Formats: sequence, structure tokens, C-alpha cells
Amino acid sequence: MKKINQFLATCALACLTTSIQAQQDTSYFIKHLTFSGEETMEEKVSMAARLVPSPQQLAWQQMELTAFLHFGINTFTGKEWGDGSEDPALFNPTELNAEQWVKTLKETGFKMVLLTAKHHDGFCLWPTKTTKHSVASSPWKNGKGDVVKELRDACTKYNMKFGVYLSPWDRNASCYGNSPEYNKFFIEQLTELLTNYGEVHEVWFDGANGEGPNGKKQEYDWDAFYKTIQRLQPKAVMAIMGDDVRWVGNEKGIGRETEWSATVLTPGIYARSASNNARLGVYPKAADLGGRDILKNATELFWYPSEVDVSIRPGWFWHEEENQKVKSLKHLSDIYFQSVGYNSVLLLNIPPDRRGLIHEADVARLKEFAEYRQKTFQDNKILHGTALWRASQGDKRTYSVKANAPINVVMLQEDISKGQRVENFSIEIWKDGQWATVGNGTTIGYKRMVRIPETITDSLKISINQTRLDANIQHVAAYYAAPLEEKAITSAWNNLPRNTWKKLSSSPLSIDLGKTVTLKAFTYAPLNEEAKPTMAYHYQFFVSLDGKEWKKVIADGEFSNIMHNPLPQTVALPHPESARFIKIEATTPNASPALIETEEIGVTILP
Repeated sequence: MKKINQFLATCALACLTTSIQAQQDTSYFIKHLTFSGEETMEEKVSMAARLVPSPQQLAWQQMELTAFLHFGINTFTGKEWGDGSEDPALFNPTELNAEQWVKTLKETGFKMVLLTAKHHDGFCLWPTKTTKHSVASSPWKNGKGDVVKELRDACTKYNMKFGVYLSPWDRNASCYGNSPEYNKFFIEQLTELLTNYGEVHEVWFDGANGEGPNGKKQEYDWDAFYKTIQRLQPKAVMAIMGDDVRWVGNEKGIGRETEWSATVLTPGIYARSASNNARLGVYPKAADLGGRDILKNATELFWYPSEVDVSIRPGWFWHEEENQKVKSLKHLSDIYFQSVGYNSVLLLNIPPDRRGLIHEADVARLKEFAEYRQKTFQDNKILHGTALWRASQGDKRTYSVKANAPINVVMLQEDISKGQRVENFSIEIWKDGQWATVGNGTTIGYKRMVRIPETITDSLKISINQTRLDANIQHVAAYYAAPLEEKAITSAWNNLPRNTWKKLSSSPLSIDLGKTVTLKAFTYAPLNEEAKPTMAYHYQFFVSLDGKEWKKVIADGEFSNIMHNPLPQTVALPHPESARFIKIEATTPNASPALIETEEIGVTILP
């Protein structure tokens, strides 16, 4: 009788444990959860495993590939960041065709288009009632044009999702810096965009701000902005300066190999953001945003997935001189594997030119990129890889591979509607009568692609080495991506050999070029294309024939966006200048003296 009672008690305990586990596994936190402070570490991990995306966030993640269109007054001035003083008459595209944009993007695999409706210069691509600094003051279509409407209509025609970029930083608005007045002004602009153009799927608020210590200080009312979006476009995700989509932390197109969508990073629009993130020691570029070590001290957790933004060209706006600098197929494919393949969405910028068309060089590369992806991913070499696998920690599963089929990419996907759970996995192949490890990783999330050495095998094994609760693996696949070679690219931003140069001073940097030349332009190229605290932002540029009497050629220069996109920036002089000596007086984004190395400067001289 005692044995029977013990047996019944054991069964009851097992049933209770199963019931508790089942309740835990189906009790979810949508988008956000708060810890009470009383949880054990394992309880925190369990809760983190049950944090899930909102329906909008899930739909956004499933798009995988979206397009940015940087287009505006900068397209016609050649700048990356306009200063707001531009004449609207400069905006006059001769062949603007939004259908060409959208048709090209649709055919090459993009799912959504985002337009820079207003960049930092304040020039609006729609006939807003808030300012005269818009297309209504331009000669394009006699002031009757509306780029936003034309793009929205094209998206409707081609069944493409539509998003808008609206820069909070406005260098034209006279009310900027008068916080209450400007916030009202900005909400009026936002309201126009979210009311007059049908459904909007993503609202993108740039975090860039070049005000500097001496600039106008604007306190943005993020809460009011957010509520405006929720009221007018409740299905839209709010990106970057929002709490739906997170900036990955660079503009190079590179995500993290360990990418948690369930992250401790508090979105910047919340007042508690600075204190929360400082206490945890996290920031957008931090390597770990959700691991156990950082989770133990967290007070709350957000479903806050990353978006990788990068331009198909060196700059974000179209520049004539960059027509030959469109990223190579290999570069784009590497970006794809390190963004979409790293649990992120890729937002690729393709800037229309002054005609109002996507340039032929960009179109050709987009088609090449699409064909490469199509050829790579149309043939899954794994058999029965879509059967749901509910994997406990330590579980392994073996998959059959098509006979004599080479593979070099393995793809894993979790069902993120049930949370992001895998913390460590490994990949093995059956080779020469034994299992050989060919790849491993940490997080999976929506999609993780691991490039492995090319191999032929009949079996592939996935091991889930560490997980938060049971992982929900919904897709395992293997592909063959044809190897690509990068063509050698020669630097063309300096055509006067430095062996004639002599540095005369470091701060400011002054250089004896060794002989008198006719100077057409100069280039600033941060070493290793890396941002650093001492890099130049604002500058003045001088020339001299004797090193004593200096002529100021550029009085108020700006290396726009250099801190986020530290690529070479070439500055054309207003007129060719005879010079033997050059000098650059520069300050950093924080207005302290900049430190420029001789190797970071190039000159373009006339023959």
C-alpha cells in the first residue's frame, strides 16, 4: 500500500511539475517585462525566454530586407548633411519616377521602402503646411509636386510596404531650440505624414544630432511623438529613436554574432534610459545586450530587435563621383550574411540621383545581388528541415543531406513568437566515419546563418548546448553559396605622393607639400575607417604659398556624419588654389581640438 501511495505521489508531483512548466512555457510577456527584484537567476532566465515580439515587430522581422531612399536637397548640393540654408529652387529632378524605384526594389527582393521625407536640412519632400522649405517652393512640377505621394502610390501599385524617415534634428526651422514650439511643429509634420498617405508601416527617427555645445538645444518630446504614431498608425513600428526597432550600432552593415532581440538596453525615448543603461554599462554598440551575465543585474527587459542600416554607396545621398563606387557583389553578400544572417533586418540604402531615378550602376548591382541570393537559397540541401523541433538543453538532432550536394551555409531559425531561447549551438557533419564539428554559435533568434567550409556529407547534426527553457527550432537548412572574389580597389583620393610632404605642426595640422601645386580638392580619411573621440567634425581650411601668410579657403566646413560613417570625405574647393602649404583647424563633435594625422589627409591637384 505504501508503495502504491509513493507511486501516486510521484505521479502527482510529475503532473504538477509538467503543469507548471507548461504554464511557464505558454505564459508570455509581449514586448516588455519588469523584474520585481525577488527572482532567482533561473527565474529571470525563464521570464526572459518568454518575452516575445508584438505582432508588428514579428511582421517587421519577417521582411528581412528593406530599402532606404535618401533623396532630397542634398542630392542637388552634393552634401551629406545640409545646413538648412539651401535654396529650394535647387530641387528639380528632371525625370522623377517613383515607380522605377519601387519596381526595381520589388523585383530584387525588398519588402518595404523608407523615404527621407525630411532630412536634417529641414527640406520637406511633401507640400507641408508647416514650412516654406519644401517641394512647394521648388520649380519641380511648378511647386505642385509631392514625392511622398508619388512613392506611396507606387508602393500601393506594387504591393510594397511603405515607411517614412523624419529627422527630429532640423537645421532650417526657426523654432528649433524653442522646445515646446518645435515639438508642436514636429508633431504637425508627423501628423501630416501619418494622415495623408495611407498606411505607414515604419516610422524612422534618426538619432543624429550635430548641435554641439554651442548649438541650439532642443528637448524632444518623445512621448508625444510616440503617442501620435500610436494614435494615427497603430500598426507601424517606431525605429531607432523608438522602442520597436533598435539601431545595430554602426553604418557598415555588420551585425553581432551574438544578437539578442530580448535585450536589457532601454530604448532612448524613455526618460529612464540613460540611468538604466549607465547602471548596466550598456549602449547601442555594446557587444552583449542580453546574455546571462548582464541579465542578472537587469530590472527590465525589452523585445527590441536590431536593424542594420548601410548604404550601397560610400555616402547616403547620391553623388556623381560615387557612380563607380557601388558596393561589390561580394561586399553586399557579406553584409547580408552578417545582418539577416545575424538575427537582424537589413535596411539597404539606394539613393536616387538628380534625375529622380535609381542610377543604372545601382540597378545593375541590385539585380546581381538578387540573382545571387536566388541561386543560393532556392535549393535547400536538408531533407525534412521544417519539422518543428522542441529542443531541451543538450538535445541533438541529425538531418539527412541530399546526396553529393556540396554545402557551405547552414541556416537555423527559432519560432520567435515563442521567444528567443538558444544560447549556444554547434554544427557537425558526418565525415570519414565520424562526426566533425564545422561550426558553432551563440544566439539564433529569427534567423542565424553560419558559413562553414565547403563540404559534401550525407548527414548534419545540430546540438543545442545551452538554452532558456525548451527551444523552438522551426527550420534547419543547408545551402551552397558560390564563392566570390573581391576586386582590388585602388584609393583615388590623393594624387600627390607624400614623400614630398613635411608636417610642420600637429594642432592645427599644417603641411608643406614640397612644391607649389594647383589644388582642386582635399580629402579627410579617418585611419582604418574607424571613429575616434579626436576625429574632426567642424573645420577651417587654409592654403599658403610661403607658410606665413594664409588664405582661408573654407571658413565653416563640416565632415557630415563622419562619426557614424568614417569613410573618406572629399571636399572640392570653391576655386582651384595655388598652394605649397595647407592647414586644417578642426574640432571634434564635442567641440574640443581635433587631432588629424598626415596619413588621413589627401589632396587632388590639377596636372
